[in-house]
Amino acid sequence: MDTNELLRCITALPVISNDLAQEMLGGNFRSIFKGQGMEFDEVRHYEAGDDIRSIDWNVSARFGSPFIKKYREERELTIFILLDISPSMHRGYIARQGLSPYEQALICTALAAFSAEHTDQRAGAFFFDSEIEKVFPPRKGRRHLMTMIMAALQYQNKTAKHRDKNGSNLALALSGVQKMLKKRSLVVVISDFFSVNWEHEMTSLCRKHDCIAIRICEPPKINYSGLLTLEDSETGIRIEAPAGLNSFKESWAQWHSERSTQWESLCRRSGASYLELSTEADAPSSLIKFFGIRGKNRIKYRKHK
Repeated sequence: MDTNELLRCITALPVISNDLAQEMLGGNFRSIFKGQGMEFDEVRHYEAGDDIRSIDWNVSARFGSPFIKKYREERELTIFILLDISPSMHRGYIARQGLSPYEQALICTALAAFSAEHTDQRAGAFFFDSEIEKVFPPRKGRRHLMTMIMAALQYQNKTAKHRDKNGSNLALALSGVQKMLKKRSLVVVISDFFSVNWEHEMTSLCRKHDCIAIRICEPPKINYSGLLTLEDSETGIRIEAPAGLNSFKESWAQWHSERSTQWESLCRRSGASYLELSTEADAPSSLIKFFGIRGKNRIKYRKHK
């Protein structure tokens, strides 16, 4: 997809993202702000049934009768996006028609950002490969979101000249966002997860924040029967593969399945929610479904715990 076509697609997302905002932020408000995000509002007379832990003893002593503190929920949620811009995101092992992994990731980024706008929340981002390339501190407003999205578009055609970056350092990005975010936030990691040794940082981040891992992947099926050239986008290494042989197809499918299973296991152990999203999937409907199920599961868990 060329840049202009992708931009036209993105500019249509604010309308679509309204439904996503309700599913995405509704459940996260209930989970993140349960027992948190409370600020003092006023005091009032104690009434039968009130929690005695809320009694303001100083005010009660001054007026000679019990008063309790009232609080109000602080509905300010930061959504922070970690977007992988490394070469493997821009071209998979096999040249295919349709969206590249990065283009699908960019659509997810825009959907998350516009969802924050619908509920008047702050949004920020790191763009990372082997380093943190761009930093967008959390802010509100359409101008800020479009600046972020237009900057991401500039990486759309990242190719071989960036191979010296040595892939993506997800651990560095996770560690960096933990240092930046002071209040509990929603962190969305969008990557192909061709990275190593990020589990510890993800676990540490999940202790303080609500984390969602979105793995962008290409369909494992190979619709080719001849000799196929596979290329590692980050190293430039190429191999010839007999795509027509059943043994190769079975090994290829098994590798994808094992990698997917291992990634899901790592996400579960770290405490992150996770979604595997194909480049052929419809991102808006997939995300709406994912966050809808996630929100319902959180409610069920709280009812039965």
